[in-house]
Amino acid sequence: MKKLTITMVMFLFAVGLGLGVSTPKAAAATYLFKYANTQSASHPRSKSMEFFKTELEKASGGRIAVELYFGGVLGKEADTLDMVKMGAIQGVRGGLFERANKQYLIYTLPFMFENTAQVLAAMNSPIGQKINEGALQNGYYIPATGVAGGFRNITNSKRPIATLADIKGLKMRTPPIDMTIKTFRALGANPQQVPYTETYMALKTGVVDGQENPFSNIVDMKFYEAQKYLSVVNWQVHPDPFYVNLAWYKALPADLQTIFDQVAKETIKRSNDLWLGSEDGFFQILQKELAVNTLTPQARAEFREAVKPVWQGYVDDGFFTWDDINQVKKFAE
Repeated sequence: MKKLTITMVMFLFAVGLGLGVSTPKAAAATYLFKYANTQSASHPRSKSMEFFKTELEKASGGRIAVELYFGGVLGKEADTLDMVKMGAIQGVRGGLFERANKQYLIYTLPFMFENTAQVLAAMNSPIGQKINEGALQNGYYIPATGVAGGFRNITNSKRPIATLADIKGLKMRTPPIDMTIKTFRALGANPQQVPYTETYMALKTGVVDGQENPFSNIVDMKFYEAQKYLSVVNWQVHPDPFYVNLAWYKALPADLQTIFDQVAKETIKRSNDLWLGSEDGFFQILQKELAVNTLTPQARAEFREAVKPVWQGYVDDGFFTWDDINQVKKFAE
């Protein structure tokens, strides 16, 4: 209860200070949708939610008012996800997607997809809708799921990673995510859990040899200043579900549910376009700073074979079945 109390205090404090992006219509609106994420106001996720606010208020004729809270003012991702489940706020986007439905991890299987078009095709398919609906039992309504940036790729200070042998023994900074740790162990690297904010110094001092992130994060955190090589391996992408409090959504009349769903889907599409479009620009920056190589199809096949035990482990643990995996791959073709 202490954690929830702190979360609620943060929420009430933020609202009291007027930190949300609110609207004069809020007092007169029939329904209020309070939303939070931990990224800054300039982040693609936040920019897309500004679009959501404008479009939903307009399409609903002012019957739904939207307040936006950016920059983590209401707490960390875990806090805000709890707040959505409790109904203290109505929406959030961010990580920890396995809390809504552990099947979201199917999108994060290493070397599952060749490009982001395949990822989006799977997310928008019947199996993707089934995964979204699986969150209902945990109190979350997911009108749409997108991608949280581009593919995750590898930088390091030792050598280009062109074959499986090249990654063996490298001290790789990884986040405290089970899928990531298991993947790099399977590849023969030596995973080291380092807090994200301490990664730059760990790279600079040689505590770790390399790290993995989307291009946008590598540039944003200036990791390239402490690295020599960028290997485009496209090993994983993260989903970006739009978490909505189920009880709030169910209380909407049918016409507003339809409007909400349509605007939410348009918002996620806009987010994908903004986020993936920015990745191309960040890649151009990195090409000027680092020696870049891209895995050949033959090397990707070698990497994919090496991580198959990771796939099997999640099947054995009951996260999803091989039939689920094959359906995702089928719709991604």
